[in-house]
Amino acid sequence: MEEPKVRKKYSNQFIRFLLYIRDRFDLQEGKEDELETIEYISKNVEFKGANLWILIFAIFVASVGLNVNSTAVIIGAMLISPLMGPIMGIGMAAGINDFDLLKRSLRNLGVAVFIAILTSSIYFSFTPLDDAQSELLARTEPTIWDVLIALFGGLAGIIAGSRKEKSNAIPGVAIATALMPPLCTAGYGLATMNMYYFFGAFYLFFINSVFISLSTYLIVRFMKYPKKEFLDEKKEKRVQTYITLFTILTIVPSVYLAYGIVMRSIWEEQAKTFVQTEMIYPRTQVLSTELSYNTDPRLIKINLIGDRLADTEIELLDTRAAAVLDNTSLQINQSGGMETDMNLLRSDILKDLYNRNELLIKNKDEKIALLENEVANYGQIRVLGNEIANEAKINHPGLQKFTLNRSMVNDLENKTTDTLLVAYAKFRTKPNATETDKLMQWLKLRTKSDTVAVILY
Repeated sequence: MEEPKVRKKYSNQFIRFLLYIRDRFDLQEGKEDELETIEYISKNVEFKGANLWILIFAIFVASVGLNVNSTAVIIGAMLISPLMGPIMGIGMAAGINDFDLLKRSLRNLGVAVFIAILTSSIYFSFTPLDDAQSELLARTEPTIWDVLIALFGGLAGIIAGSRKEKSNAIPGVAIATALMPPLCTAGYGLATMNMYYFFGAFYLFFINSVFISLSTYLIVRFMKYPKKEFLDEKKEKRVQTYITLFTILTIVPSVYLAYGIVMRSIWEEQAKTFVQTEMIYPRTQVLSTELSYNTDPRLIKINLIGDRLADTEIELLDTRAAAVLDNTSLQINQSGGMETDMNLLRSDILKDLYNRNELLIKNKDEKIALLENEVANYGQIRVLGNEIANEAKINHPGLQKFTLNRSMVNDLENKTTDTLLVAYAKFRTKPNATETDKLMQWLKLRTKSDTVAVILY
């Protein structure tokens, strides 16, 4: 008799626990009247008058922020942007079968996108700062994280919009999903005739917009908002057909594109891991890596400095890459060996002394003063190299030889020149990857340099 009582007791506790969990996650509590929420979202769909001027000014602010690489300015522009209105309106319209609201939302979103791209194109056509900064480059290609942010951000936005007490969630969603910066980047691509930037940024905006609308649609259907009623049954069926077709034609390609983004992100992570684990040689260093996913086969371009790898070793690396990464090949660019690299470093220093300052030098005295200053700077590096060598010996007892030099690296694609600090180190025995990474991180901290190339020999 005791066993059924115990079973019943635990069964009641489990039911109470489930009821407690249901109450905790109940979306009905604090919910605004459905018609009030529909009206609230419908009002924010329109883009005319003040809303349109706010959008234009916000676009100018965001464009300036991208231009000067200021995250704070970009966030401020996203806070005042009214772009979320028509995007959530599309999801709401699809959820309640309101074809008129759907058409109005699409029309207003089209106007907003056109005005945004036109405004940013005008700004970037006249700004004297025409370099693509990191904040702008970050909006040229969507990743799986952008898709997830848009999906979960959209869910948070529509739930917040359906509450009686409105919170700051919707502006937060506009910031998190980054709707405005991609449009500004598309305007930059149009102004500079860089179609890769234009289509990449617009693709990011499209993905974000679709998944925010999808989130709105899902919550509206889940919370069972009342669907629009029609007196004419034939018209109602026709509208439902239009809404269904629109939903399918929008969601299916977006899901396919999102799947492609996921596959690319996975491949890029695997490619980076391959380079980090396989490209470890005592007298050869990876200088830079470029990943190309959209080629056939997919390509990993690796630039090496130091001793040249044998052809057999390169073939072995290519075979490993094909085994680990699907449909992938390697393109390895090598320098001329250790001695050649040292000569190139010296040559680059001398060329840099002249080329970087040739247009600024007006007479012989200025040239002499400039060269003396440059020599002094490299002398400081020499002294610093001696100090660092002694300190490195303490941290790494197996270190036998060490030298520190500056090298000029020419980016042939972007037509830029940058200074790279290069350290050559010889150990008694070949150090493992952990010790090599420890040395590199310490050198960055000690020399206060963002990038340090360490060549082991």
